[in-house]
Amino acid sequence: MSLIDHVTLVVSDYARSKAFFEKALAPLGVKPIMEFGKACGFGRDKKPDFWIGEGPTSFQTPEQLKPITPTHIAFSARSRDEVDAFYTAALAAGGRDFGKPGIREIYHPHYYGAFVLDPDGHDIEAVIHGGG
Repeated sequence: MSLIDHVTLVVSDYARSKAFFEKALAPLGVKPIMEFGKACGFGRDKKPDFWIGEGPTSFQTPEQLKPITPTHIAFSARSRDEVDAFYTAALAAGGRDFGKPGIREIYHPHYYGAFVLDPDGHDIEAVIHGGG
């Protein structure tokens, strides 16, 4: 069982970000599962683990939404091919390169990841921790 049940990124343009994440996460088998107004939950197997949202939620004030602080999110891939496909799809969807697919031995010898910046500058990664 994962330590985190779900996480939400605040985005500045809901439609733009939803389109980006739909395309970028598709190679990982991740798709939109729930949508409420300007919030969308993405996941695998009917469980929305990752959310994006624009505008104040029940716990945010308008002042809290003025700055969008870039956040890092790493998605689990099931193979190196999925990492590669994520990277290609994310760039095609308007993401910016932040680290081509490859081994990151600084973390451990089998860490294979790719990094892109989404339209708001969030650092989005796909990673596999084995030889897959």
